[in-house]
Amino acid sequence: METVSGVSKWKLTVRRKGDGVTVLRAVTCEESAALPETLWGLPVTALGDHALAPGAVPAPGQEVLVSCGPLPPDVQWDNRNLRELTLPASLERMGDYALFNCTSLKKLCLGDGVQYWGGGAIMNCRLLDTFRVDCAGREGELLAYFAGELPGELDVELRRGGETEARLIFPEYVEVYEENCPAHHFDYSIYGAGYGYHHCFYGKKLDLRAYDALWRPMLAMEHEAGCALRLAWWRLRYPAELTDRAGEGYRAYLRAHTLEAVRWLLSAGHGGDLGLLLAEAPPDRETLRDACALARERGDAAALALLLEEQHRRFPAGAARDFTL
Repeated sequence: METVSGVSKWKLTVRRKGDGVTVLRAVTCEESAALPETLWGLPVTALGDHALAPGAVPAPGQEVLVSCGPLPPDVQWDNRNLRELTLPASLERMGDYALFNCTSLKKLCLGDGVQYWGGGAIMNCRLLDTFRVDCAGREGELLAYFAGELPGELDVELRRGGETEARLIFPEYVEVYEENCPAHHFDYSIYGAGYGYHHCFYGKKLDLRAYDALWRPMLAMEHEAGCALRLAWWRLRYPAELTDRAGEGYRAYLRAHTLEAVRWLLSAGHGGDLGLLLAEAPPDRETLRDACALARERGDAAALALLLEEQHRRFPAGAARDFTL
């Protein structure tokens, strides 16, 4: 078995094909791993059928060990533990059932150059809900695929030139077929506010104005409050193609849920964005006081300092004094 250096530990079975490399089998011992971009100077362009599926039978090909340091003595090579996977930017093809049964996989980082997704490529990846996509102009096709395959809530970060361009939340929806015995047929129902979001693609192009137009109808339906908060926040945080009207709708929601937004930002490790929240949705005196108490309770000194400064600026102590006799 040949050994090459890389950023993650892998056992690979590969085949050189033309001017690229196909990974036929890949297994890692890490929870967060990145497949090699190149092997022997050739780009990795394809993953074969069942390439990362746990328990897949061996495939004939050249075996390669990708190493990035010493292996612990009790190492376990098992993709069932893989939680975050970064695919090569050069990848063009995903084979049938390529990620089948990667049941712990939650986050997928990839470019938008994958032109073919095999049948069942992400089947049984039940936790997969977070994506980071490096865009080169075909991101709409990629998002249309994931949104069509995964009806749960999706968190998608779109990057261009190494910088985040947009971050989009696609709310969850559920399709249900219920047997109607007297009529001898099945009734089809959709639950949740996410169906429109998962299908707001035209010619496999992402239409952000169509995406934003779904906001008010979503609020009028049964929806999950935390999901709505995250959706509004990320559209304001990265306002790609955001119109003034759509932006005001998101701001109004945050103004009505400022304390919940502060709680989420602190718990999710986004405390550095509190300044933007205070600018987009200035809280009233009581909400600001409760936010200070929350930051104090969490022991977040930086957030507390920012909130106290905002409190002093907008509601100076002297303004609350009353000397009426």
